[in-house]
Amino acid sequence: MLYYSMPALAAGFILDLMIGDPRWLYHPVCLIGNLIAFLEKILRKIFPKTDKGELAAGTVEVILVCLLSGGIPFLILHILYGISVWAGFALETFWCYQLLATKSLKTESMKVYDRLKNGTLDEARYAVSMIVGRDTQSLTEEGVTKAAVETVAENASDGIIAPMFYMAIGGVWLMFLYKGINTMDSMLGYKNDKYLYFGRCAAKLDDVANYIPARLSGWLMVAASAFVKMDVKNAAKIYRRDRRNHASPNSAQTEAAMAGALDVQLAGNAYYFGKLYEKPTIGDAIRPVEVEDIRRSNRLLYATAILGAVIFLLIGSAVRYCFFL
Repeated sequence: MLYYSMPALAAGFILDLMIGDPRWLYHPVCLIGNLIAFLEKILRKIFPKTDKGELAAGTVEVILVCLLSGGIPFLILHILYGISVWAGFALETFWCYQLLATKSLKTESMKVYDRLKNGTLDEARYAVSMIVGRDTQSLTEEGVTKAAVETVAENASDGIIAPMFYMAIGGVWLMFLYKGINTMDSMLGYKNDKYLYFGRCAAKLDDVANYIPARLSGWLMVAASAFVKMDVKNAAKIYRRDRRNHASPNSAQTEAAMAGALDVQLAGNAYYFGKLYEKPTIGDAIRPVEVEDIRRSNRLLYATAILGAVIFLLIGSAVRYCFFL
């Protein structure tokens, strides 16, 4: 099964670039999200509504989601590969394609670009609200643009490089496990009254799961900036200087590389659920942020994704060749 994961990664990556995520096709992350919500509802009823009780409930949720999100795909693939190598390979390719988000990230961010260029600011605010967690109702044109660029940067790691990294290590079932962890963090990892204790284990595990991929993503983005003729020197400088300018140990990694490559300043204060969060800026305002930066960020996204895919495929294939020789 592990032997065929590299060809499946190559085929799945190409399919993602070509097709993206059609709205009519049910996405497995939606299934994982439904599982997380279902388990949360049950576990909150079972465990006491105390700090320790919620911490225990959240820990049980993490264990169950990890077992199911990684274990079920592993079992299905193991059985299918036993029946037919081609059937197993086809399913692994399809799942890899579904779990990568290169084209869909570009598509959604370019909707923001289109509304800024051809629509109204309110339409652009709505479009960007579909891909960010912050409040968007009062964002200026620059604020909307920055939010879109930051989302492209951050999701280059979460949605593309990290999943490929884990597939290169263990196959698509490990990719599923990562998406389970990442989805738990996006749904439960809030530092508010509801999730401060219940979501703590999910948030910490996501930090661990993304630690290496986030840093690989940052350096890949720095290197990729040279291929799209952006400011590679400044990208390296800002990455080294500002990659820790975020409460999360991982989130600023690709944002710093993106800000440096574009010669702009990103991040800073933002509102979430009506509350102002003061955050440091990332990058230097060598020039002002402009709408075209959304298009530029996607060029850098694609260059980073392709560079990452090539490196993972080369290293993963070499390791498998030596292992199965």
